[in-house]
Amino acid sequence: MKAFRGQPRIFASIRPDEKRAELEVKSLTLKFGGITALNKVTLTVSSGELVAIIGPNGAGKTSLLNCITGYYKPQEGRIFFNGKEITRLHTHHLTKLGIGRTYQNIELFPGMTVLSNMLLARHVHCNYSVGRASVFSKSVQREEVRHREILEELIDFLEMQSIRNKLVGSLPYGMRKRVELGRALALEPKLLILDEPFAGMNLEEKEDMVRFLRELNEAWNQTMILVEHDMSVVMSISKRVIVLDFGVKLAEGSPDFVQNHPQVIKAYLGDTSTIE
Repeated sequence: MKAFRGQPRIFASIRPDEKRAELEVKSLTLKFGGITALNKVTLTVSSGELVAIIGPNGAGKTSLLNCITGYYKPQEGRIFFNGKEITRLHTHHLTKLGIGRTYQNIELFPGMTVLSNMLLARHVHCNYSVGRASVFSKSVQREEVRHREILEELIDFLEMQSIRNKLVGSLPYGMRKRVELGRALALEPKLLILDEPFAGMNLEEKEDMVRFLRELNEAWNQTMILVEHDMSVVMSISKRVIVLDFGVKLAEGSPDFVQNHPQVIKAYLGDTSTIE
């Protein structure tokens, strides 16, 4: 595995207070008709943590992420981010507050290049009007250069130099997952939410993604929530693991604690002797 390279120059200049990501979910309940997807779920995530959320299919993992990112509105409970209540905010407001995510099903534009897909994420950082953009004034040019510099550093970090100008639709599935991570990072998120980023990847692609996520967390101090079914990945990179089962928080703690928790073993993990 390659050694950490440290933060890109531009991202290293971000002050610690600008990366603050304190999330608090209080007694969250989400229902779809007679089905309770989440039942009084409470959790916290602190700045710099990499927290994994695991559980069997239908446990409520993605429903929880959708509540945090504004796609679902819970019937009960409250969500706070950096002390501000965000329970009823729309997704675009949450993006501006610094919450970015990837998706189970890749949400890229296949007919656009890798660079163009990533450039779309910079819209939240654009400070010019349509009028100024139409005449491409000097201030717009300077800002455009900065956006490009940030994207080039991300492309270098994710080792995507050779595909930067290729159409996303022409790329293998695992590389598209990498592009989606790059687009999420282009938002400069304080909190990065990853919904099954390893799904559909081969072993080599998973090893690369593990390396990127570890470096993001340990060298960049990127706060992350990870939903993933691959337990070898979860147990190797997570600092804390939260287990959901039928919408209820079953257990929470270190990877070792969760891996040996009797209820977790019964509900989800089964034989843990094969987990390394």
